[in-house]
Amino acid sequence: MLIKQFGQAIKKRRKDLGITQPILAELADVSINTLYKLERAQGNPSLVIIEKLVSVLGIEIILEVKANIKK
Repeated sequence: MLIKQFGQAIKKRRKDLGITQPILAELADVSINTLYKLERAQGNPSLVIIEKLVSVLGIEIILEVKANIKK
């Protein structure tokens, strides 16, 4: 589910800025195929890829770490 939300957020922001997928891929220095897959929730991006995209798009992501402690 997280990848789907991320892909939707990237796509929405990209469209809001009027940037095409090829231009965003070039600006973020990621492959066009990676971007296609992410926007369709088919990819598994590394943190480096995520950082590149959010940096170019001017968006922020928040990661929450949840502990599952059994007693």
